Amino acid sequence: MEQEDEQTAGFLTRNLLCHVTGKTPEQIIAQREMYVSKEVSNDLETLVQRVLSGEPLAYVLGEWDFHGLKLTVNPDVLIPRDDTCAVTDMAIRQALLLNDNPRILDLCTGSGCIGLAIAKKIPDGKVTLADVSRKALDVAKKNVVAHKLTGRVACVQVDALQKPPTFLGKFDLIVSNPPYITTREMLQLPDSVARYEPRLALHGGSDGLDFYRAIAEDFSAALKPRGYLCFEFGMGQGDAVCEILESNGYTVLERSRDYNDRERAVLARYDRKDV
Repeated sequence: MEQEDEQTAGFLTRNLLCHVTGKTPEQIIAQREMYVSKEVSNDLETLVQRVLSGEPLAYVLGEWDFHGLKLTVNPDVLIPRDDTCAVTDMAIRQALLLNDNPRILDLCTGSGCIGLAIAKKIPDGKVTLADVSRKALDVAKKNVVAHKLTGRVACVQVDALQKPPTFLGKFDLIVSNPPYITTREMLQLPDSVARYEPRLALHGGSDGLDFYRAIAEDFSAALKPRGYLCFEFGMGQGDAVCEILESNGYTVLERSRDYNDRERAVLARYDRKDV
């Protein structure tokens, strides 16, 4: 346990020191005998106190790495987590099989992490980042600009609990990491999540499945014929999410696990014939 605490402390210190100095970890090590200025020392102390108060490191730094991308983050968006690589990788694999110039919707986008990772891997893809939160979209727009993807990635305000607006058009693939925390689980969240991360992006209703029902039922209207839908879901929700998909005319094609070997994502195809 002491070794883990030392490793965590080292990780935090290294990240904070790189942030306040603008140096890489390699430069920090190479210059470890050098003194830092009083200004840098004061800035570092301020950031350390924020971390010690429980604020997540990602928010203290104002950025976080996800799928090889450095993304701006703040308390208006969830911190991208390694768990979400499962649905991102699944969506990328499917997008690579689509026709030229595929249209892809990242619904409940937050920071834009999933959609931007897809856009980076699918050079001819046209990606739309959609969220109900204007503040979240402001963050997503900053990330689009930072990664020079304004020509292929657009941001729009969309409520995933409502029918999709017609201006969205039709997509080859929709991917979503929607809110899925149950009402009971919301009362048991770790303090760093409950105090700092946006409730709007966490709470998925009494059973955590409100968004899956709404998206599976309504957003098929935003899919091209036999289009695909990828969902991330919480621990133990896989069977329930698949049942929702199948009852709404989808064929479940794949279920995937995250780096911790927990089932985390599903890919389905919309096969219901138009009446």
